[in-house]
Amino acid sequence: MKAKYKRILLKISGEALSGAKGHGYDVAELKNVAEQITKLSALGVEVGVVVGGGNFWRGRQGDEMDRTTADYMGMLATVINALAVSDAIERAGGKAKVLTELAITGVGEPFNYKKADEYLKSGYVLVFGGGTGKPYFSTDTGASLKAVEIGAETLMLAKNVDGIYDSDPKQNPAAKKFDRLSYDEYVARGLMAMDTSAVVMCKENGLKIHVFALGGKDSIVGAVVSESAGTVIS
Repeated sequence: MKAKYKRILLKISGEALSGAKGHGYDVAELKNVAEQITKLSALGVEVGVVVGGGNFWRGRQGDEMDRTTADYMGMLATVINALAVSDAIERAGGKAKVLTELAITGVGEPFNYKKADEYLKSGYVLVFGGGTGKPYFSTDTGASLKAVEIGAETLMLAKNVDGIYDSDPKQNPAAKKFDRLSYDEYVARGLMAMDTSAVVMCKENGLKIHVFALGGKDSIVGAVVSESAGTVIS
């Protein structure tokens, strides 16, 4: 088995780690994700990971809260998930380090792109926590930024659907799935699979986006080995 990419940034939603529970962690799902990431690393793929925080808290949940406070709470949720994913990778036999955009002593190292490059070349999986370190940005934007900073060849978005559709396939059985889209077409159609600002950042930096379903034992590995599954934006 040969991977299509040498260096990737994998974005996983927090909800994906909670499975059917919808909150916290599904132990089997966390283990499955970690084992697949470890398998990619063994194939020689340099992997950076960004995990959302939706299984604990999203900034937009703080309806009556100060927006900045609510967003920082969301960033802290992503750090919790980064620790969980890092631990699971190490238990699966891999090497992992947590790098954060928030200075939290004893939890992870502050992000530095040169150090990150050294770690990736040394075989470590890097799990990024804390989003962009600033409020008013989504984890999609944070993932795009990290992918650009580490020089990833592609941004892999693991979703709960098998690609990008012209409408919500859960609400519309006739929704049409796209195999490929240009950045401009994605924006022009007003699609919502990821933030428009994140897509624009990828366009400006020539970063390919691959959206696929996180489901099954080898869904992540399969998406990295082949582009046949999901939707590619380029």
